[in-house]
Amino acid sequence: MTIHVLDLTSKRQNPVERLYQRLLGNMSLSEFVLWLLVLIAFGLFFGLPLIWLLLAPSKLDNELLSLPPLSFGSFDNYIRAWNNLNVYDDGALVRWGLNSLFYTLTSLIISVAISVPAGYALATAKFAGRRVILWTTLITMILPGSALVLPLFLEMNAVRLVNTPWSVILPAAFFPFGVYLAFIYFANFLPNDLLSAGRVDGCSEWQLFRYIGLPLARTLLGLLAFLSFTANWNSYFLPFVMLNNSELFNLPLGLKALMAGTSAINPTFATDLPIKRPEAALTGLLMVLPVAIVFIFSQRYVISGALTGGIKE
Repeated sequence: MTIHVLDLTSKRQNPVERLYQRLLGNMSLSEFVLWLLVLIAFGLFFGLPLIWLLLAPSKLDNELLSLPPLSFGSFDNYIRAWNNLNVYDDGALVRWGLNSLFYTLTSLIISVAISVPAGYALATAKFAGRRVILWTTLITMILPGSALVLPLFLEMNAVRLVNTPWSVILPAAFFPFGVYLAFIYFANFLPNDLLSAGRVDGCSEWQLFRYIGLPLARTLLGLLAFLSFTANWNSYFLPFVMLNNSELFNLPLGLKALMAGTSAINPTFATDLPIKRPEAALTGLLMVLPVAIVFIFSQRYVISGALTGGIKE
């Protein structure tokens, strides 16, 4: 009988070799270097503007031109820029932030409340006109948002909603991509056996959606909420067309007013305060912060497989 002895020492690797093998995988060294250079280039291209935005409020306006772009000024300048923004137009920045929050959350709730049940119905029910609705949804998704602004303005003007919060909220709540995404999600990941078992137990279609479809759609809800929040929070063109009262502006429109150095209420008031590039950069940071917070709290729903283990074969 021949006994084969496994030599464990020959298979042992030092930490450097294990790290090298994990990084390279099946790539050659030249391929890995090229891949690393591409990642660094993209990181610099997208990261440097964010770093500049973070550092710009720490300087005075003249220091933005005299000091190196990525240098840090002083924490006191953040406070100075914030105080200037607070008194600008009698606290307009706070109003714009609250308006943005109201527009975004209201349209988010409406869009998710409509998109998820609509996608569920399209995925699980067979009815006349279903294919027409799906094709209409796809065509609407392809259309650029700017092409719909004029007919939406005419529609809002016909019902006398122009220059009101609802002229921004209702068009933003129209979310055909969310409907189609919910349809794809339920059509591919909702187990039919669970629905059949629920029907055998006497559940109505509403109960099937409430107790089976909706709990298994946490990933979908997180993704739709994040996409809707991001799009509506950063919306500029639609509020620009619908609103002409600065009291109703959202933050993107407010940032435009800051950069223009004037206000729709009192065009001469802005010249009395040093509202310059550091203040505009700080406003940009305030716009980015809520999106980052929402992403942090929603990413586990977006990337997790909430349906895994929903049914066992």
